[in-house]
Amino acid sequence: MNSEAPATPRKSAAWSRILETATRLFYAEGVHTVGIDRIIAEAGVAKATFYHHFPSKDDLVRAYIVEQSRRQREIAERTPAAGPRETLLAAFDRLCRFGAEPTYRGCPFINAAAEYPDPVHPVRQAIGDHRNWCRELFHDLLVADGHPDPGRTAEILVLLKDGLAVGLDLDDPESLRYAVVEAATRVLDAAGPGTADR
Repeated sequence: MNSEAPATPRKSAAWSRILETATRLFYAEGVHTVGIDRIIAEAGVAKATFYHHFPSKDDLVRAYIVEQSRRQREIAERTPAAGPRETLLAAFDRLCRFGAEPTYRGCPFINAAAEYPDPVHPVRQAIGDHRNWCRELFHDLLVADGHPDPGRTAEILVLLKDGLAVGLDLDDPESLRYAVVEAATRVLDAAGPGTADR
């Protein structure tokens, strides 16, 4: 894959506390809803310490997105070795299980993108980097599985993942689990239009 893992250097204990606090609050309540003063108070750091690590709130939001991407990449790397098809289906099953948890509030990337509509904003660019990684991961697994149209099919799987991330927040996660397995299986079984990779 061409997408490199985003750099999220581990810094001080205060840096980690700020990011962990922001992650919890941003995901549960939304990015723009949560103010810096609340993050500072709940993280138990001085205002000067906060601004030393994160010169602006947007810097913190970008770090939150990069960290979410890093965690998802780690999960993908830790997935037990299996065939590429099984790995793809396992990714959707993992999302279904996450979506069934009571703390599920949708996809952190989709949620943040809704609050940052400017496609050139650094937060949106970090979201785009993560989506490119996901698309390339699907593409590479499809190539390894011998799929005749991995480029187009990877795009379809990303759309399926996006729809599932939203649907899990709106509908019954258990019923969606069966539907998504069937949908993903149909996509993987489709021969495509006969073109090679685009």
